[in-house]
Amino acid sequence: MLSRVAESLFWIGRYVERAENTARMLDVNYYATLEAAGLVSEQWGPLLSITGSEHSFREARGRADARNVPTWLAFDRGNPGSITASIAHARENARGLRDRIPSEMWEALNRAYLNLCSKDEGVLDRDELHEYCVAAREASHLFFGIAFATLPRDEGWQFLRAGQILERGDNTLRLLQVRYRQKAGDLPQVAVHNHRWVAVLKSASAYEAYQKRRHAGLDPRAIAEFLLLDADFPRSVRHAAKNLHETLEQIERTRPEAHALLMREAAWLYARLQHASVDDILADEDPGLDDLLSDFNDLGRQIHQAYFVV
Repeated sequence: MLSRVAESLFWIGRYVERAENTARMLDVNYYATLEAAGLVSEQWGPLLSITGSEHSFREARGRADARNVPTWLAFDRGNPGSITASIAHARENARGLRDRIPSEMWEALNRAYLNLCSKDEGVLDRDELHEYCVAAREASHLFFGIAFATLPRDEGWQFLRAGQILERGDNTLRLLQVRYRQKAGDLPQVAVHNHRWVAVLKSASAYEAYQKRRHAGLDPRAIAEFLLLDADFPRSVRHAAKNLHETLEQIERTRPEAHALLMREAAWLYARLQHASVDDILADEDPGLDDLLSDFNDLGRQIHQAYFVV
């Protein structure tokens, strides 16, 4: 496969997954602030840390409030991680691959672009942020569902999956990195503390799965263990590392040992998560959340160097 085609598919996977993750976090935070009104101050700032855009946001918009942060994360094309920018970048990559991907995939992505990228902060004036975020989530589900049903299981599929999985693992780690370290000193009651951890689970689309698997209540340690180390939940970090390693193995079938270092790093990341306990990560930091996030980022850079640099 041409490196240009592989890179485009990889980034389509990342961008569409990023749009979905951002939409889910925005929607959950929007409802969380409504439900906790008067109990705690608005919690829009942490979303900037989770998305890694705090510095650029401060330069562009200044105050992190219920107007500026949703506008920045949903509609601002100057923010490369916004929903509209992510969908637009994914569509631009797909536009050059119309002869390489099923027409249904292109149509789904193009429809998402027309529906979502024509919107602006007027959505907030009309109190339609929830509907907008739901539309973004469903556009991602539709796109990946069509890809699952129609795309041949060749290298193109593997690169699309690699991008999606890498973005998913990165997002879950960033979510935990920010939320787990938030101090609880400003919480006036246990109910608000629980409310925040419900929001963490819902931000990872994990609330129902956690309830069915765990009976420990809303214990931050148990939630972190589930999101980090659960072997079966598709948005856990361990599951992402496993799938990323398997995906890279499929890509490497036609070129054994061509990228031995990349494969060793992917296998090592998965092995660490297989054998680590939640206390190893949260208490001993061996590996810590920062280490795991760095490992995912390093794998992204190595994938770029191995397959996309001509």
